[in-house]
Amino acid sequence: MIILDTDHFSALKYGADGPGARLRRRMAGSRDQFFAVTVITLEEQMRGWLAEIVRFFNAWEIVAFDDAAAAHSAVLRKSRLRTGTMDLKIASIALAQDALLLTANTQDFARVAGLRFENWLD
Repeated sequence: MIILDTDHFSALKYGADGPGARLRRRMAGSRDQFFAVTVITLEEQMRGWLAEIVRFFNAWEIVAFDDAAAAHSAVLRKSRLRTGTMDLKIASIALAQDALLLTANTQDFARVAGLRFENWLD
């Protein structure tokens, strides 16, 4: 077994060239092909990812799932739409806010009566 420390794992994860490419070549040529990381590397990567995502979301207004959204959600759940729970919650918030929802998942959201949505990725 060969254990990669976080610095080596990061080079492998983010480096298509330079150190990451050199590491890939060394790994490919190694007799021992059982590579692993420790739970500590996982924790370090998760902390970094979490900090990054928090920084990204910090620039956005976060719309709450409030009482109005909960009321819309209850109505949608009772209608037994064939749409995922999280999508129904997103639709409920958009309905409660009378907001336009941008989504590529137009097929599922089309089932929600009164929901305004568009796909700006097309």
